[in-house]
Amino acid sequence: MPVLRETEFTGEVVWLGHVPVGGSIRAQAVDVLDLGFAGGKGERHEGENRASCVRVKNLYPEGTEIRNVRQLSVLSAEEMGATAKEMGMDRLDPAFLGVSILLRGIPDFTHIPPSSRLQAPDGATITVDMENRPCVLPGREIEADQPGYGAAFKPAAQGRRGVTAWVERPGQLRLGDRMTLFVPDQRAWAP
Repeated sequence: MPVLRETEFTGEVVWLGHVPVGGSIRAQAVDVLDLGFAGGKGERHEGENRASCVRVKNLYPEGTEIRNVRQLSVLSAEEMGATAKEMGMDRLDPAFLGVSILLRGIPDFTHIPPSSRLQAPDGATITVDMENRPCVLPGREIEADQPGYGAAFKPAAQGRRGVTAWVERPGQLRLGDRMTLFVPDQRAWAP
């Protein structure tokens, strides 16, 4: 494992969401996230393990128990704004996208390296799994509140849907906290 190098980049937490267990990915705005090793308590994606889904079907039969590296959905406020603009909307509500953490201030956020860490002031640390590719579920939530815009989400969000992450060190995350970005100190793969 490479050493993690602290960067000069911090992201301000501008929105936090809790996605309850159930059918929808719609998040409820909260002021604090209590993060444990299994993610957020009572969250749709809570758990240290999960059943594999279509995104890893080339590795496992659907439903295989695997490590849960998608406990959290972390997005950039700047990228979400660009997605809204491309959709022809003034603003996109993070609740529609199932956002756990919305950050402002880290450029090209969706493409930060996998295994990067984001650390909160109290030491709570999340590990980035990888880019979260757009899917149709947020479009359904958008369409329910903003008819005529839902289908535009998936193409507009390409390359700016944020990342999935998992909790490496438990703690609390609050609105206004600044999360420091640490990246792997490793050269790019060049076979």
